[in-house]
Amino acid sequence: MKNPPRERPVKDERDEMIDRNAKNWSLEFVICATQILTVICAVKGNSAWKGSLSLLFFGVAAGLIYKYKMYREKPYLYVSLIFLMIGTALIAWFAVTA
Repeated sequence: MKNPPRERPVKDERDEMIDRNAKNWSLEFVICATQILTVICAVKGNSAWKGSLSLLFFGVAAGLIYKYKMYREKPYLYVSLIFLMIGTALIAWFAVTA
């Protein structure tokens, strides 16, 4: 006799918390790896440091936008917009000069 297939339970709060934590950890890992890449590129004299530095600013802005979404406090939004502008300026500078 075969066992009936197991039914997948509906996502609950625990699953949502695990998803949020996984996204948080992945963002932290990407930010760390990008910092290392930026330092390596700057030390080697590679102009890619501008592009990788912009990714750091985009990552920080994404985290702040999430905090704004959760807390609804304007300073998170304002600072995230500043980081987005800096990241956009760096990526544009990299695109023009590279």
